[in-house]
Amino acid sequence: MKSYQYHTLLCLSLSLILSPGAFGATKEKKPDKPTPPARPFDAPGAPKFTRLDGKPGVNPPVDVDGDFLIGPDYVAAPETKVVEGVPQGKVQQFQIDSKDCKLFNPGIARDVFGTVDPNNPKTLIVETHPIDYKRTISVYVPAQYAAGSAAPFIVAHDGPGMGKPDMNLAHVLDNLIAQKRVPAMIAISISSGGGDAQGHERGREYDTMSGLYAEFIEHEILPLVEKNCSVKLTKDPEGRATMGNSSGGSAALIMTWYHPELYHRVLTFSGTFVNQQWPFNPETPDGAWGFHNKLIPESPVKPLRIWMAVGDRDNYNPNIMRDGMHDWVEANHHMAALLKEKGYHYQYLYCLNAGHGIGPAKPQILPQALEWLWQGYPISKN
Repeated sequence: MKSYQYHTLLCLSLSLILSPGAFGATKEKKPDKPTPPARPFDAPGAPKFTRLDGKPGVNPPVDVDGDFLIGPDYVAAPETKVVEGVPQGKVQQFQIDSKDCKLFNPGIARDVFGTVDPNNPKTLIVETHPIDYKRTISVYVPAQYAAGSAAPFIVAHDGPGMGKPDMNLAHVLDNLIAQKRVPAMIAISISSGGGDAQGHERGREYDTMSGLYAEFIEHEILPLVEKNCSVKLTKDPEGRATMGNSSGGSAALIMTWYHPELYHRVLTFSGTFVNQQWPFNPETPDGAWGFHNKLIPESPVKPLRIWMAVGDRDNYNPNIMRDGMHDWVEANHHMAALLKEKGYHYQYLYCLNAGHGIGPAKPQILPQALEWLWQGYPISKN
């Protein structure tokens, strides 16, 4: 048999063996996801943006609030690269087994997406089953950290992927700290319990409108960070920040909203401020859509500083609910308008030519976002 024929048969055999349906295995069929349309920056309901579009590499000032338009072309910031002579922090990792946790033990997972509840179109009927899982924690400690001192820190969600730390964030912090643009902070990157959205552990942790996930981090994650990495974390909420992408972004805001005594600073990319909460809670029937639908307009101003970015082709109604509460662009527009109306410190970037997670825009704006986020916090000049 010729070698290329053998190679073809071998690949075909392996593909059959490794296919999801092999040996009776099944794979969840994901619902059809419509391609999100590009939403014009000047569409009805959009904020009045300060235009920086057409200027690749240009970001908004780090000392002003408001709404800004950037793109459609982007240039990665130099702070995303390793710079010779800049002190580099250390990244350590450890794992947590769900069996050793008090909260979120066991985890949950689903086999199928679920169906719309005929008695309540705002939620789904989902069958779940318990799971055990491991959660990886990645901790960046800057070279400037003074042993025994209480350091400011930022909690990042959805990391580290595949057990690998987010070195891009580490490089950015190395450079910003060395340039005295942010404090010498510790970064704690926490992976979710797995899956996504309603019926999966990640959805339960990130999309639930309560203080539970912040409490889990406070009482079960942070003590292990201090123990395993020989650091001390500040108790001052001004020195504590959260950040995340998609539902990780909603988790970041949820943590600060329900526990402002713990966190004051929030950074979100494509924040899922939509109706993803499951199980249904009649106290917050719209999930995170309720932030701009009810909670922010009807609540006293909280001591939060909030940075947000979304793409013009961000998610739009990607599930079967069709509830009018699944447009990521509309949700973030509403958030920005209400934050402005209520007098919050916020900065909002609308990124042209960017989809969910804002893709090519993130390497350009992450350093600027972090610097804006930490405005007002003392930075050591030593």
